[in-house]
Order: sequence, then structure tokens, then C-alpha cells
Amino acid sequence: MPFRILVTDEIDPEGVELLRAVPDFAVDEVPTLPTAEVLERIGAYDAIIGRSATRIGAELLSRGERLKVVGRAGVGVDNVAMDAATELGIAVINAPAGNTVAVAELFFGAVIALLRGLSRADASMHQGRWERSTLMGRELKGRTLGIVGVGRIGSAVAQRAHAFGMEVAGFDPYVGAERFTALRVRRAAALGDLLAEADILTVHTPLTDETRGMIGVAELSRLKDGAVIANLARGGIVDDAALLAELESERLGGAVLDVFVREPLTGEHPFCSRSDVLLTPHIGASTREAQRNVAVDVCAAVRDALLDGDLTRSLNAALDADVPALASALRLARRAAVVARSLLSEAGGTSVTSVVVKTGDDLAPAARALLSAAAAGVLEGVMDAGRVNLINARTVAEARGITLGRGTGGVAPHVRALEVRLEAEGGGEADAHLEIRVGGVAAVDGAARLTRIGDFHVDVVPRGTLLVLRNDDVPGVIGQVGTALGEARFNIAEYHQA
Repeated sequence: MPFRILVTDEIDPEGVELLRAVPDFAVDEVPTLPTAEVLERIGAYDAIIGRSATRIGAELLSRGERLKVVGRAGVGVDNVAMDAATELGIAVINAPAGNTVAVAELFFGAVIALLRGLSRADASMHQGRWERSTLMGRELKGRTLGIVGVGRIGSAVAQRAHAFGMEVAGFDPYVGAERFTALRVRRAAALGDLLAEADILTVHTPLTDETRGMIGVAELSRLKDGAVIANLARGGIVDDAALLAELESERLGGAVLDVFVREPLTGEHPFCSRSDVLLTPHIGASTREAQRNVAVDVCAAVRDALLDGDLTRSLNAALDADVPALASALRLARRAAVVARSLLSEAGGTSVTSVVVKTGDDLAPAARALLSAAAAGVLEGVMDAGRVNLINARTVAEARGITLGRGTGGVAPHVRALEVRLEAEGGGEADAHLEIRVGGVAAVDGAARLTRIGDFHVDVVPRGTLLVLRNDDVPGVIGQVGTALGEARFNIAEYHQA
């Protein structure tokens, strides 16, 4: 059965073509639908891709019985019920880099337009007036730009600010000192320190519980007289009421706003009547190039998630780090757990009680993700495999009373080596505790090899159907196994003897 994908909200055709080119995909491209109609249709689809117009709420996710992936052609996922998606094991994928240049360029265009009064100049000229003497502006050169959030977009803004001769400072507790140094951005130890020195303040953070209202009354009061504030990130990061009060007092020099708590912004809003506020209707990503980029990025990631189970781009997979051969290591951890679980079951194990993943130092930064993959492998045999993955495996495992642990050392002396150890309850009093270890090595080219099964050293690629058996080391065993499988009409692709 092919994967069915619902594409809505006018995704760029170049991204949709990536999906249509896959023989195993059936793609339905529709305009933005009313919520009730989406709810009626979603049960037939394995993935949905859209922008911000379609709300992916908890009810829609729960009705998506086949749903595996939600793709958002853009940065924010405010319209997606992330907690519900995580609980259901549905990957949420966005396109965080595709609109970086578009937002950074809009920032400078809008700030320059505000400082030079370009909107007023253009309007007066179109009305046949020549008001040159009233259009005295201000320059960027020599001013201090304060950036809250030095991620992709904040970094792009910083790089371009240097070309205007600006001093650049930034605040971001999640970005290391080396990144600030590379960007030539002075690192503020606290948000208050940044506010005190900024002539122009811009925010480039997601909207979270931590950032909602982070630029409020107290923060705005710390800005210099005549300072300008810009919000092209998400409505609600800057407190609108507090900003309006500062503008009405004429203490601030103006504001640039592309995003709002409630959109669309109506003409009755006080901002709409102020000449010191430059307003744009959430067009940060509205360039042809950005829309193409985000569409291609998210469609490619959804394609890989459906075809290969690649969840490395999923926001709710909580991957620990970008390490070499991460995708290969994740597959290895899951498959090693599947083998270990099967062997424990054959040995009389009734239920897995513990999952431990050990790695070498090179894979240690990704240990949490590898543990999630191993937990998914353990649960694969007892639950719907499509609903147990990197996203929800830890939560599901812990809810079933399975203890999870991770560590380093004690693995094979290979690059990118890992080991999965499972413990299970035995079927009788004499076998109250069973344990098995399965280890392997991940490869940069995507392959993975099992190098240990229990006490035996092997060299096996875990693919297809793997038959594991023990035998006495006597002549004739391989021939008997081959004969038995041949008579049962099973073909042997590889045979490895430990």
C-alpha cells in the first residue's frame, strides 16, 4: 500500500514534486481546508504537510490513525499540538533554515525604512508632494545592535550588521562562547546588560513559555531613550501593551513589527495609527526563494521519514547531538535491541525489565537518542511499530515499567561502537533473571554491523530476516541448516559462523 500524503496551504510546487517523484507515494494537494473537513479526511493519510493556515490540533492528530509525520513548511510550529504528537509518536518536522536570508533582509529593509521615513516619503511623493525638508533620517553606522537569540536568523542578522558598520552584541544562554566569537558578536551575560546598550533591539527566538512576554515593562524601561525595537519572530515575545505605552511616552524611537499575538492585525489596533511603528503582515518568509527553500526542505525530510524511518529532522525526537553516522547508529541501536529481545524471549524471558545502552566516547553525545532507539526496538514486538519510535519510545517504555539507562565504556574497541543490554524476568523461579548483550558498529556510509551477540563475536549486517541459532561445534551443522532451509524454500543470503 502506498504512503498517502496530504499537502495543503499552497506549498511551493518544487517541494511537492519531490514527493510525486516517489513511486510509493500518493499525494493529494488541496487548498487550505476548514477544520471540520481536515478532521474528516486525515484518517486516510500517513503524512500532512502545510504552513501556518492549517491548525494541527490534538483532535486531528488523534484521528490520524495512519499519521506518522507532520511537516511544517516554515520555522514555527505554533499551530501544531506538540505534546499530543509526541505522545502519539508522530514526528513533527519543520524547515528551520529555508527562510533565514528572507527574514534577515526584511529586518534591515524595515529598520532602514523606519529610520529614513521611507513609507512617509513614498506616500507623499505619490500624492504629488515634495517634502524633502521634513524627512530627516538616522543611520545605522556606529549604532549598537542588540540581538536576543543568536540562532540561525540571529546569526544572519549579525553577519549583515557588520557590513553597515554597526557594533553587535547578543544574548543567548543556549549558544556557546565560540559561536559568539566566530560571529564577532559581543556576548551579554544577561538580558538586562544587552538592553542597556542597544540602540536597536531585535528578537529572534521561538515563542515558548520561557520567551512569552520576555520583553515586557521592566525590559523596555531599560532601553536607551530613542531606541528602536524590532520583532520579526513571534507575536507575544514583546509585550504589546508595554511597547505601546513606551511609544506614547515618546521615549522610544520607534518599532518594527512583522508578527502579532492575534493575526491578522485589524485597523482598530493602536499600532495602526502610529507613524513611529512600521508594520508588515507577517511576511518574514514571504519571498519566492524562501518559500521554495522551506518547501523543498520539509518535503525531503518527510520523504526520508516515511521511506527510511529517518527522524533526525524531527523536532520532537529530542536528538542529543549531531554526531557522525548518527542515522546509522540509531538504526543499529534499534536492531540490536530487536535481536536481544527476540533471544531473551526464546530463552524464556516473559517481559523486558531493563534497557541499557553503552557507547564509546564518540557516540556518547547521542546516548539519549540511542537509548530511545533501543527502547523502540524492545517495544516493536508488542506494539504497533509505526507508533513506537524515537519520539515516544522512552515515555512508552517507562510507562510499562521498563528501567532505562545509558553509559560509556565497556564496548568493543571500535570507532562508533555501541552495545545494548537487556534484562528480563524469567519464566520460572530458577530463571528469575535473564540478561543478554548485543553490540555493533555504525558506519558513516549508513551501514551498521552487529559484532557481538551474547558471548559470541560475529560480523553481521542486521537486515532482512535474521535467523540466530546455537549449535555444538561439530562437523555437518552448516550443511544440515542449509538443507533444512532449502527444503522449506528459504534462500540464504549470508551465513556467518561465530
